[in-house]
This record gives sequence, C-alpha cells and structure tokens, in this order.
Amino acid sequence: MDYGVTSMVAPLRRVAVRAPAPESDFARAHWAQPLDIDLLLVQHAAFVALLRRLGCEVLELPPLEGLPDSCFTYDPAFTVSDGVITLRAAKEVRVGEGERLAADLAAAGVPTIGALSGIATADGGDMFWLDDVTLAVGRSYRTNAAAVTQLQELLQPRGVRVEVYDVPHDQGPEWCLHLMSVVSPVRDDLAAVYERLAPVAMLEELRRRGVELLPIPEEDWLTLGCNILAVSPGVAVIASGNDATVAALTARGCDVHVYDASEISKGEGGPTCLTRPVLRRA
Repeated sequence: MDYGVTSMVAPLRRVAVRAPAPESDFARAHWAQPLDIDLLLVQHAAFVALLRRLGCEVLELPPLEGLPDSCFTYDPAFTVSDGVITLRAAKEVRVGEGERLAADLAAAGVPTIGALSGIATADGGDMFWLDDVTLAVGRSYRTNAAAVTQLQELLQPRGVRVEVYDVPHDQGPEWCLHLMSVVSPVRDDLAAVYERLAPVAMLEELRRRGVELLPIPEEDWLTLGCNILAVSPGVAVIASGNDATVAALTARGCDVHVYDASEISKGEGGPTCLTRPVLRRA
C-alpha cells in the first residue's frame, strides 16, 4: 500500500504539494505585502526539488487559482493509516480546499475514508501524531469542538485515541495559531517547541514520553523557526532566517536543510504546512 501515515518522523516516502496560484488575491488571505509572485514560484519549486533530493516521491498537484492558501497542503485534509479525512476550513478564503485536495489524492490512489460535516471545522495544522495510536488535536479558532467529536468518531474504530489540547488565544481569530505552530517533532526523542504559547498539558505529555524539548529562541519565532519538517528521524527541513534554531538542531546531531523562504513565509506557512504526507514508513 503506497499510502498511510501514523507518525510525524518516520521516513517520508510519498508527499503531495501544490504550487501557489499566482492569479489569486493573496492580500485577502493576509499574506504580507509586497509579495514577489515570480520569486514565490521559484522558491516553491526549489522546495519541491529539495524534497526530491532527500528521497521523497513528490506528487505535484495543479494550482488552484482563487485559493491563495492552497499551496499549504497540510491543512485541508489529514492522512491516517488507511486513507484521507477531508477537513473543513474555518478561514473563509480556504473553504472548498478540502474537497479539492481529497479529489486530487483519490486520483493518485489514496482513498477518502471520512469527511467532516455540519458545523465542524478543522485544519491539519492542529493535528500531529504523538505515536501510531495517539493523535494530538489542538482546540483552536480553526478547529472547533464539533470537529474534535467527529474526528474521535472516525478514529476510534481504527484504534486511534485523540488527545485534545487547548491552543491559546494569542492574537485572536484572525491570526493563524495552530497547535503545530508551537511544536514540531524532529525525532522520536526530540521536538522543537515555542514554550511561551505551548499548552502545558502537551509539554508535560511530551516530557512524560521522554522527548527532549528544544526551545525555539524568540528571534526565530516570527520567521517560523518552530515549523520544522522531519523527512526522516533527525533529517529536518526549515525555512531560511532561523540560524539559531538550525545551530541548536545541528548541535543535537540533526541533518538540517534550509530553503529560501522570503516570499513563502509571507503566508505564515513553513515546510510542514507546504506538505501533505501521503506515506510515512520505515
């Protein structure tokens, strides 16, 4: 089977990405301006090339004009052991992305095994695997209580337990603060965290599991230093401009790869956001 994900750090064998849609209204989606669209496309292509150099099979999905955040493929759908769960966006300019991503993945042979409905809204950025039978879900302005209930109903028959952590208010509903804004697993025994906004219960659970918490320095917070993609245990991809975090990861034996992100990061999305893992397997 060439799909299935129950880990954040197992080798990333297959991953879906989507190029930015240059005719979209990026300002409406709160991308920082001015934005160099040509450079944005160049940087995204270089990011994709890096994933391939690191051994990933990359599924390049077509751009979705009119949906400026659609290059952030982690959010609209979530991969579990036997397929994809279609999510529903709370952010108005992202409505409809989930169905489009699920359809593209189905065309690539990845089945949809469930979908959120009704008033439920959730982003993948509020979800990460604590282990292969435990999914951490952030209760945030993007992921509501109805979504948590529906995810529990979908995952319980699959033997997966949902652990819920409250995400802080921070700067409010217009500012995108996901659970994975403040934590990035790098190896089974190492995770980068922005402690000032991290849920205490989550930090305690990670420590209980023997995970070393690598604090993100304040100067790297706004440049998405806490958004780190593990391509395999200890092999990390991070946006440019986070030299202190790169040094800290390297000091802990990680192999760190940096991509130019001056334009991509204006959409408040890092390397994890840019990827929808399809298959992670040792």
